Amino acid sequence: MLSFQRSFSVSPSLQLPSPMETHLWFVVPDEFKSVSLLNQYMELLSPCEKENVLSMRGEQLQKQALLARTLVRTTIARYQINNRVVDPRSLKFKRNVHGKPELEWESDGGQCPSPLRFNISHTSSLIACGVTVNSSIGIDIEEKQRKIKNNILAFARRYFSLHEVEHLSAISDSEVQRQEFVKLWTLKEAYVKALGRGFSAAPFKTFTICIKNGFRRGFDHADDLESGVCHKIPSSSEKALMHIGNVCKEN
Repeated sequence: MLSFQRSFSVSPSLQLPSPMETHLWFVVPDEFKSVSLLNQYMELLSPCEKENVLSMRGEQLQKQALLARTLVRTTIARYQINNRVVDPRSLKFKRNVHGKPELEWESDGGQCPSPLRFNISHTSSLIACGVTVNSSIGIDIEEKQRKIKNNILAFARRYFSLHEVEHLSAISDSEVQRQEFVKLWTLKEAYVKALGRGFSAAPFKTFTICIKNGFRRGFDHADDLESGVCHKIPSSSEKALMHIGNVCKEN
């Protein structure tokens, strides 16, 4: 998996990821302070996207939403799709029946499926977008120091499988237990997002993350994506080092 930090600057187009690759792009919202630059990014968005951004409460949430949509559009536009250079403003999106955003690609002969798949996740301090070709993808990031307001085991019993609860219960150190909970949460969230069916259609309790040999992960009762694999997101900046994240994609 390759990781890149974005600045939204114009740069040469890239080849799509190979079937075995996942490209990860990320931005740090705090690094974008110019109001005129943010206004330029707003012009890249569709009328519906602009409306959604402006509907957010508060400048920070509006900025995060704006940068998230800008990241998606400028990232996809960097790739050569059907040997075409793409204007980020021309991209069109749709949602599947469960609400997951997808690229709606148009060829000279009309609409056709795009091989490119993407997924996005964000916290207040980092926004990430994963890109694959012909493979479903889900991505989730969380701050490493995320505080759990509820009792961790009580919370886990509501959402995690019995095996995962037992795994957490066996950890005596409260801080290590919290960290392991966050890891499991990002893995499960990435898997559900890769399925593209939403939390209600794929409740966390219906599958188990099996942790083997450190960072090898597998799934139990995950027939829809049984060839899937999760990868730990590599940290390549100071801000990214403050996060934990996982990408799930179909092999």
